[in-house]
Amino acid sequence: MRILLIAGAFNSLTQRVYAELGDHGHQVGVELVARDTPLPEVVRRHAPELIVAPMLKTAIPREVWSAHTCLIVHPGPVGDQGPSSLDWAVHLGADRWGVTVLQANDEMDGGDIWAAASCPVPGVGKSDLYRNEIADAAVGAVLAAVARVASGTHRPQPQAELSDAAKPGRPRPPFRQDLRRIDWHADPTDTVVRKLRAADSQPGVRDELLGDTWHLHGGHPEDTLTGPPGELLATRYGAICRATADGAVWIPELRPPRAAGEPGTLKLPATLALGDRLPPLPEVPAPLEDPGDGLRTWSDIRYREDGPAGFVEFSFPGGAMSTDHCRRLLAAYRHACTRPTSVLVLGGRRDFFSNGIHLHVIEAAADPAEESWANINAMDDLVHAVLTTTDRLVVAALGGNAAAGGAMLALAADEVWCRAAVVLNPHYRLMGLYGSEYWTYTLPGRAGPEVAGQLTARALPITAATGARLGLVDRILDCPAQDFAAQTAGLAARLASASSTQARIAAKKADRERDEAHRPLAAYRELELAQMHRTFFDPDQPYHALRRAFVRKEPAAATPSHLGSAPAAT
Repeated sequence: MRILLIAGAFNSLTQRVYAELGDHGHQVGVELVARDTPLPEVVRRHAPELIVAPMLKTAIPREVWSAHTCLIVHPGPVGDQGPSSLDWAVHLGADRWGVTVLQANDEMDGGDIWAAASCPVPGVGKSDLYRNEIADAAVGAVLAAVARVASGTHRPQPQAELSDAAKPGRPRPPFRQDLRRIDWHADPTDTVVRKLRAADSQPGVRDELLGDTWHLHGGHPEDTLTGPPGELLATRYGAICRATADGAVWIPELRPPRAAGEPGTLKLPATLALGDRLPPLPEVPAPLEDPGDGLRTWSDIRYREDGPAGFVEFSFPGGAMSTDHCRRLLAAYRHACTRPTSVLVLGGRRDFFSNGIHLHVIEAAADPAEESWANINAMDDLVHAVLTTTDRLVVAALGGNAAAGGAMLALAADEVWCRAAVVLNPHYRLMGLYGSEYWTYTLPGRAGPEVAGQLTARALPITAATGARLGLVDRILDCPAQDFAAQTAGLAARLASASSTQARIAAKKADRERDEAHRPLAAYRELELAQMHRTFFDPDQPYHALRRAFVRKEPAAATPSHLGSAPAAT
């Protein structure tokens, strides 16, 4: 079918629906719409057989939905209505939630139902839930709905015909800041964490801290540190620890409020955002290896072992890796390489693997060019360490999406394992960058020069299945997000004990020596960084405006030209 996706942004769910529909043989176009978008004109230009809205905050006009079947993807169970469905799911501590695909009509979220799917709600933040369990349910429901539309025989079910028992959801009001407010003197840790997680990516929890107003982003429980409720107790890797009524929480990021008519503000590591306002506090590092005492404390990097398999697990907000993140991850990786293991797994947690350099931290720097340069060199150092590990097999385990330099970090490993739901964006062009992380060595080496050129030029998302077909992915794990770590661990243990592993390690070392003799890794890095240096230090390069627009969430003036109906690379 000719399908037009309309969305407020080409976000993670829109990308995944786009890529999955393409994999199923549909011709898919994309239009990003705002309140002033002339949608009837846009639709006439595309002449679609079906319209799907994976993420839309504006109403579809009658002129469009009366002439075309328009499927709305609502992240709530049947009967749920309102713009804050997932906020309520996390806030209420729901065990299960769902996704409903319904037909647009006069009533927001009240149209006839084409498909629905339910999903569990684990104890994670709203954005993690959205990218994983909700996205899994949404894709299944969208594919079912599209097949039913294509059949020409299916009749969608009017919501008015459903009994109350068949409608587990209900209309809910917008989840405003007064509902999110934290009472630091009365709220226990679990309540504070739930409030923070219900707002983790957007909009954050509005709060007063050190005499200023901030939006708090992300929350993790702490069992050991305690103090007067509301007080700051410690820092850790850019996060702050704040006391609750019965314990404490770690808050990784802060964002100042946006003034009316002003650009969006930056979401930054909490200590960087606070700057000179931050009082003297102890830096309390977490042990790299879990002490196994049953206590809860947060760390963004962990190392563990299971016999001859080692695991460097990491999770950074939004998948962005600052200079500090890269250096600390490199230190953890080097520690792992001192251990007597034959397989080393990098990643393995649910949600984002990596999206490359940290554009928010770069934008906030006194000299963004210098910080860009430091960040890309720190990424390159990490990738170089992976590429030159020749005494064991390295596996990149992607439980979530990867893009730009984060995708290239994965390709540096000997094997790339992906959860089936992963979306890959192995390109840099949309940020005006040539790219580094040794991509000119790894991407053509896996996919071939022609496909590598297509992927980087077209700059479109691909599924894990397409990645496997193109040579970028070695193993696909078709499992829920919650099961990915355990399944990865089992596969890694089997790989480490396989009789062929030592022979593979020996062959890997020989291959690396052969490639180095043919063309040193330093030559790839020098070529890539020469291009990046010119971009970073020329203020007229598009990168600077594109970065600014991205981090400050400036709306696009029009749908980017690369979002069309062209198929992915083959």
